[in-house]
Amino acid sequence: MAGSGICYHPHVTEAPVPKAMKQAGPNQLAIDWSDGHSSVYDVRALRLNCPCAQCVDEMSGKKTLNEASVPADVKPVVINPVGRYAIHIEWSDGHRTGIYTYAHLRGLG
Repeated sequence: MAGSGICYHPHVTEAPVPKAMKQAGPNQLAIDWSDGHSSVYDVRALRLNCPCAQCVDEMSGKKTLNEASVPADVKPVVINPVGRYAIHIEWSDGHRTGIYTYAHLRGLG
């Protein structure tokens, strides 16, 4: 479209996004993705892979979270969407700063 300022690339596909999210068991979260893939996550593993600045050093990318400080029975309390790219999870251990991008989640499962 000449002059519209919009660039259309027919060969670029959009990254998969969650279509559905549900509890899959006492300690599991299931996500069905827009491309047909399904992922099942251990919720403690998700908590241990929180990408926020409290859990990962922003400069080095090194994990700083002490895994022993995360209870074995940690669970999501609230899950909310963040725009069209991520979810925010509030955890039963009081942690509330983690934003999990869809790309990060997809990489974990």
